[in-house]
Amino acid sequence: MHTIWRSGACAAGILAACGLIGVASSQTVTPPSSNPLRFAYVTNQGSQTVSVVDLDAWTVVAEIDVPGRPAGVALSPDHATVYVSAPEGKDVVVIDAVKRKVVRRVPAGDGPLGIAVAPDGQLFVADWYATYVSIIDPTDGKRVATLTAGQSPSGIAISDDGRTVISADRDSNQVSITRFPIAAVPGQPNADRSAAHTTSVVPVGTRPFGVTLNADVTRAYTANVGSNDVTVVDVEAGKPIASIAVGRRPYAIALSQTHGFVTDQYGGTITVFDLATNAVAKTVEACDHPEGIGFDPGRRMVYVACWGDNVLLRLSADTFELGGKLPVGDGPRAFGVFLGR
Repeated sequence: MHTIWRSGACAAGILAACGLIGVASSQTVTPPSSNPLRFAYVTNQGSQTVSVVDLDAWTVVAEIDVPGRPAGVALSPDHATVYVSAPEGKDVVVIDAVKRKVVRRVPAGDGPLGIAVAPDGQLFVADWYATYVSIIDPTDGKRVATLTAGQSPSGIAISDDGRTVISADRDSNQVSITRFPIAAVPGQPNADRSAAHTTSVVPVGTRPFGVTLNADVTRAYTANVGSNDVTVVDVEAGKPIASIAVGRRPYAIALSQTHGFVTDQYGGTITVFDLATNAVAKTVEACDHPEGIGFDPGRRMVYVACWGDNVLLRLSADTFELGGKLPVGDGPRAFGVFLGR
């Protein structure tokens, strides 16, 4: 039996009693690229490892030990560094993606889960046991600022220019939208983050976990594990505009240019919906407890971590047909941006 972090049933503060089942994937969808992504970095909570998958060869090329029940994952802007949240280690693990080794661990609160990286390299880390998101400078490990959030902030999404950050606040049934006045510049940490920002709150479905932004930052999508739906949020207006019924315990969402893909933990399915109409296009029978999910625009493939089957699954973003399953570590989560160059 795994010691796990449960997304839908357990209240915060009772880790010893029932744990959690992972945190939902959170990401911003970038414009399509002709260059396929090369690697997947899959966090495995059961085996406490990160599986490095070569997507060209479709094989695991490395297993990196990461004690602390790794859950969340994010990549530096140049994809040379992998950041992994370790909830039971209470830190963020920094991995050299070239050498495939842990280089340091950065303290990150009592229950670091959702994690994202700004264009200037600063880390945004949600603390399950707090009501804020920490902004951490990865070069020295210091917390430079905090952003207000609701109870049990989980997934995080950040825009490509670093000006908009959204946290899914599970136990408050809301998202917190933070806006900065200027864009983040690669290689130049934005000192204004400590003061110059505004935060607004938008109600969504019950127990939102994953949150995803579209490329032009007009829409956010939350996977609501308590109400079995996806809330569509108008980011500029700061209000919900649609609700999409999906499978049981939706966990995370990935977006192609035309469709949304939702992992339904308890349904063992992937719900596909049309971004233009919000209508469900197909329900795909996938695997046991699909969780983290990501889209590779170069390959036109969607990749899914299957916690119960211990595999990484691939799915055509165009035909919605399964393209194979690859064994990885025990209890794969792949919460966050886990596909890299």
